Amino acid sequence: MKSQAALPLYVQLSELLIREIRAGRLRDGERLPPEREMAQRLNTSVGTLRKALADLTEKGMLDRVQGSGNYVRAKDEAISVYAFLKLELKEGGGLPTAEVLSVERLPKPADFPGFGPSEEGHRIRRLRKLNGQPAAVEEIWLDGSHARRIAPEDLSESLYLYYRTRLGLWIARAEDKVGVGEVPDWAPESFGLAPGATAGFIERISWSRDETRVEYSRTWFDHNTARYFARLK
Repeated sequence: MKSQAALPLYVQLSELLIREIRAGRLRDGERLPPEREMAQRLNTSVGTLRKALADLTEKGMLDRVQGSGNYVRAKDEAISVYAFLKLELKEGGGLPTAEVLSVERLPKPADFPGFGPSEEGHRIRRLRKLNGQPAAVEEIWLDGSHARRIAPEDLSESLYLYYRTRLGLWIARAEDKVGVGEVPDWAPESFGLAPGATAGFIERISWSRDETRVEYSRTWFDHNTARYFARLK
């Protein structure tokens, strides 16, 4: 059940480079390879790459010097589609993609923390990948008051982008609790860790701009592939 609302290719490339910069794999002041060489390495056209580089320049993360090249500017505050995603590959970075496993509207489990006024929620289960490698399984519950129905094919690979553009819901902040847990029994075989195996575990509560709790999520990640990161300044 794959989402049809994949991000445009140039946005994917831009987000990949942002995550590479934030992970330190591309350093502040570093000159990027020539555009044709870089496009070949990323398996894309020069035109698409230039659109991605223009997006980075607009966000203040790249200096494009005529006749010299493109130079990285590391900025923590730059806008990113995946700003709230705190999983990256063990070596750093990694472009996030997601495969939707199921979407259902269900009563909220009694043992969940409170979020939103509705007694029902939209339960979204996904397999999260980084650079194409299975890295995590996610179960996201959005309060049912924000939509009567959510169609799997409408979901963007960035849920927060979908919330913003399709539901008019902005996620302003989130709180994560990180520990260990057991892989749930609904995890697909392609995840790599079997149900019941020990995995990294993240619980998240998310708030909208009016300081209302709107979402609760649980993520189990493969510690052999990915890590949770928080960079402080």
